[in-house]
Amino acid sequence: MVTIKQIEAVYWIAKLGSFDAAAARLCTTQSAVSKRIQELEARFGIEIFDRSRRSATLTAKGEEILRSARQLLDARNTLLTQMNTQEVMFHRLRLGVTELTALTWLPNLVAKLRSQFPQLEIEPVVGLSHALHQQLVDGAIDLIVVPAGLDNPRFEQVPVGKVENVWMFATGFMPAKRSFTLAEIAEQTLIAQGKDSGIGNAYSQWFRANGVEPPKVVVCSNLVAQIGLTVSGLGLSYLPGKCLSHLVRQKVLHVARTSPRLPTTNYIAMYQPAQPVDFHGEVARLCRECCDFSRLVLQTGLP
Repeated sequence: MVTIKQIEAVYWIAKLGSFDAAAARLCTTQSAVSKRIQELEARFGIEIFDRSRRSATLTAKGEEILRSARQLLDARNTLLTQMNTQEVMFHRLRLGVTELTALTWLPNLVAKLRSQFPQLEIEPVVGLSHALHQQLVDGAIDLIVVPAGLDNPRFEQVPVGKVENVWMFATGFMPAKRSFTLAEIAEQTLIAQGKDSGIGNAYSQWFRANGVEPPKVVVCSNLVAQIGLTVSGLGLSYLPGKCLSHLVRQKVLHVARTSPRLPTTNYIAMYQPAQPVDFHGEVARLCRECCDFSRLVLQTGLP
């Protein structure tokens, strides 16, 4: 049996850097804290802390356990706070998402939030990654879901999902059913998102890293418009493959096989951590549960 006291010991030793400091924080003795860790390690046959170091250093397995321990303690703190108040705790969530999230799995997230927090008022903001990040920094948004790459130590970052983009083009724009080099792709008119887009910025850097600088780029930071321009045959575009697979099946668009392939885009939830109740951390975990970029909301009910 794993106890809360054992989980607390793992968390506070890792956070404070020593068994003595953790014991003082937990109002117990160093030997009691050591016993809790030894019991955990013996019960599961693992090493949580590296005994060869002078300071309390987590092993790789210990790092994994710490992430779950933090979530468990956050949930415990939330429950205790909720039980000690007569008021509804969470009234408003200012949620920032990019267009792709709004067009795919946002309805599922909203449904789960309303089920779990019936009194919650959700204030959505849809925008480009850099603009959403700035609003988070300014305190105008509580949590954002954006492509990874916006590093900021002030905020927690929780991985929620990933998108596999592919090159797409309309019938007649390029030869179908053949592979292309990156240099050949770069010779085409490209429809790309701009520097304020997380994906646009990441792919610009990827091109440069591969020694390619496309000469003809049409900047379009609206995803729906980007799809429309591509369907119109005005250029080649990187688009989310799974949620647009119906257009490929209908031969409205074709996928250009390339070498190297486009890099995967990882999405994260970013938010300001709070204690003792980590409500935004719970929202981030719900984002991870709901994240699914494989189907557009416009396809609901369609085969």
